[in-house]
Amino acid sequence: MPTDANNFYRSDQVTTQKVSFANQYQMQVVGNLMVKNALDRSQPYPAIVVGHPMGAVKEQIANLHATRLAEQSFVTLSIDLTFWGESEGQPRNAVSPDLYAEAFSAAADYLGSQPFVAAQAIATIRMYDMGATNRQGLRHSTTLQQRKQILAIAAAQRNVEFAGGKIEYTSGSVHKINEDSHPIEREFYDFHRTPRGEYTSPGSRELLTTHPTLSSNCPFRSRVRPSASSWVKRGSRTSMAAIYRHPSLVTRTSHYLSST
Repeated sequence: MPTDANNFYRSDQVTTQKVSFANQYQMQVVGNLMVKNALDRSQPYPAIVVGHPMGAVKEQIANLHATRLAEQSFVTLSIDLTFWGESEGQPRNAVSPDLYAEAFSAAADYLGSQPFVAAQAIATIRMYDMGATNRQGLRHSTTLQQRKQILAIAAAQRNVEFAGGKIEYTSGSVHKINEDSHPIEREFYDFHRTPRGEYTSPGSRELLTTHPTLSSNCPFRSRVRPSASSWVKRGSRTSMAAIYRHPSLVTRTSHYLSST
């Protein structure tokens, strides 16, 4: 396990406040608002919404990036996407690109309502393009026939759940590794299944963490969609961040991302 990784880093320069707000569908989104202690709250500052990786929650990576960015005088908000962590949505661990995008937009709405945030200088950061990874596999290793088989299994599972059957889960990180484990399985296990990054949200179970529901995972596999952060209002995606009409934000955010 890497000794220099500190997913649960906390900064004495930053105040963290748990907040919640409704999206357009009146579902509560929960996040951590982070503000540098030295900021003059009578002045507006650029802000960044930080999302978590697919299958993770805000306590895994998102809080860390949000804290580090807050130390650089951004107002930051790490969020749990709808269906994950402390945010609302049933069934838990469901996949919905539309509602994921709406969570980012609702977070931008919330930040824009704060007097110390420059409403026209709000960016978003996501971890990676999970849609393309689901559809194509790593290095485009998933064939069209394999995709069709996966979709057929998911379609059959919808019939099971419609009839009142058990919800099934898919993908995510493995719970055990051995000498035959793939290097990628080992990498995910090293973070999600060890003290380095393991986190089980209240109300969930360790066996369910990182695993989306099988039947709901189809939107990522069956069609090409823009990433959630590229859908957020008032901007277009630049590298990992969607920058909203604030030139200095591009430089400052890019500098942070290149240094992590």
